[in-house]
Amino acid sequence: MKRREFITLLGGAAAWPLAARAQQEKVRRVGFLGAATSAVGGPWLSALVQRLGELGWTEGRNLQIDARWAEGRNDRAAEIATEFVRANVDLIVTWATGPALAAKQATATIPIVFALATDPVGSGLAASLARPAGNATGLSAFNLDLVGKRVELLREIVPDLRRLGVLGNVAVADTAFELREVIKTAQTLGFDTTAVEIKLSTDIVPALDAIKTQPQALFVVGDPLTFTNRVQINSWALNQRLPTMYAIREFVVAGGLMSYGTNFPSLFRRAAEFTDRILRGANPADIPVEQPTKFDLVINLKTAQALGLEIPPTLLARADEVIE
Repeated sequence: MKRREFITLLGGAAAWPLAARAQQEKVRRVGFLGAATSAVGGPWLSALVQRLGELGWTEGRNLQIDARWAEGRNDRAAEIATEFVRANVDLIVTWATGPALAAKQATATIPIVFALATDPVGSGLAASLARPAGNATGLSAFNLDLVGKRVELLREIVPDLRRLGVLGNVAVADTAFELREVIKTAQTLGFDTTAVEIKLSTDIVPALDAIKTQPQALFVVGDPLTFTNRVQINSWALNQRLPTMYAIREFVVAGGLMSYGTNFPSLFRRAAEFTDRILRGANPADIPVEQPTKFDLVINLKTAQALGLEIPPTLLARADEVIE
């Protein structure tokens, strides 16, 4: 045998096991149930995919992600969850309690990772934070201290605040619970509160317009419904010259005044780590639900100027992000 032929044969023999392993590597299928729209959740999905890539999961090689969007509708979330079960995906990733519950009601066997749920134990997603015991685990945002913090931040911008409007989707149990907590906290501080309860997108403007006593500020409880309609809510508030408080940065990017809450990209990167562990064999029942530790204060100066508000320098100095 000629030397060149021998080297070629040897090289082929060395490459064959690598090629065989690549062909044999199993592609894991992940269903991504987006609670809102792709415009809203796309960056968060990107954060999830990026972190999965860092952990060794590459789309087209050993991972396939099927992303579908519920657009703030619980009925659509239930449909998507059923579609994922029929497709026999290996794992479902979602966020918000409504979609997470829809996934859990659709399957008791396919693992579920929720990037954020307000009260996983109270809603039935998990038996306990330390030991979920079912097929779902993830991150919880159940922190009543944040409600009081947001109300206090509003009072820093509106020192004479006495009348507070509160908007929330009562079709979702944990959102309705948070709405009640906001009202209770505000009343403890001596505010008069007006609750604006909604269930559908078409409820939002009529419900806000029906407020008889003009509030001095509007507190919006975040969920997929208010999230999907954040531009509409902000337009109404600007027309009424009302400062707004939110839990999520993207409300403020869309024209709201201020938010204080969890950093969402970090949540989805952490959700990717849960996903990685489960795809490698961990049981979601044994993975404790975690609570986020990073909270961001975001202020929109352009909106403040449009409202004729002067943001205290001390508050600006504390902000993690100022949108100008």
